Amino acid sequence: MHVLFIIDPLPSLKAYKDSSVAMMRALKARGHDISVALQDELFIDEGVVMADSSSITLVDDADLHGKDWWKANGVKVAQPLTHFDAVVMRKDPPFDMEYVYSTHLLEYAEKQGAKVFNSGAAIRNHPEKLTITEFAQFTSPTIVTGSNARLRAFHAKYKDVIVKPLDGMGGTGIFRLQPEEPNLGAILETLTLNGERTIMAQRYIPDIVKGDKRILIIDGKPVPYALARIPLAGETRGNLAAGGRGVAQPLSERDRAIAETIGPVLRARGLLLVGLDVIGDYLTEVNVTSPTCFVEITEQTGFDVADCFAQALEKAVGA
Repeated sequence: MHVLFIIDPLPSLKAYKDSSVAMMRALKARGHDISVALQDELFIDEGVVMADSSSITLVDDADLHGKDWWKANGVKVAQPLTHFDAVVMRKDPPFDMEYVYSTHLLEYAEKQGAKVFNSGAAIRNHPEKLTITEFAQFTSPTIVTGSNARLRAFHAKYKDVIVKPLDGMGGTGIFRLQPEEPNLGAILETLTLNGERTIMAQRYIPDIVKGDKRILIIDGKPVPYALARIPLAGETRGNLAAGGRGVAQPLSERDRAIAETIGPVLRARGLLLVGLDVIGDYLTEVNVTSPTCFVEITEQTGFDVADCFAQALEKAVGA
């Protein structure tokens, strides 16, 4: 296969722990070719979805803590996305309007015959925080609204709640509102832009101290290990970007029940790779843009997540 990755600039990636790099290396190990393009290198020319892409070589035995783990094979070439056997969308958030436009271009490319993972329409139709509301049987009590009055009533009912923007990443913009929060009004007004922006509030889950678990689903099936992102002392966010410590652990019965219910549903909608966030027994987020934690799980358990993904990609394209 020749696989195109839509991705952030390669020099910006921390290759030693980057899941996209792990995917590339697993595909190379299985004999496949890799090209890369940036999000802003996608374009439409006379109705055909194209990309200015670069073929790259992954350097054997490279120091992944350095910058010389890859090299370009010549200059960028404009090619239709249908030229590639698979297109893997791995551009990190923020999920802004440029990202939305990219999902449309990917969707158009699929209609022209390109095989895109995750599907452009599926990424766009599954906002990562809102999607949990479709599976309310697995969630802590949740409200989605911009109304400060409703948010205040929710807080009064549950006493201890988490509030967060719908478009945040890496734990940004998340607040815990405890029963006697003196800044309740200011926080809600700031997050909702005085009622003009919709946010999410959830009852606080005390099990966050045991970690915010990332459960990876590949081709509708869960990886047998989760990565529990354990918060720093005094912190309510387990995100690795917020200083959380990652500890791999086998899936619990509840983890598996959540993953085995949701996985096949999302796979049927064009989501080959999904990352569920679970705190305790509760689903808190469904990641569909560029789920991570491949490397941490592999290093700590020996289960090769990237190779599992590579095999699923081969199966999906019939390679």
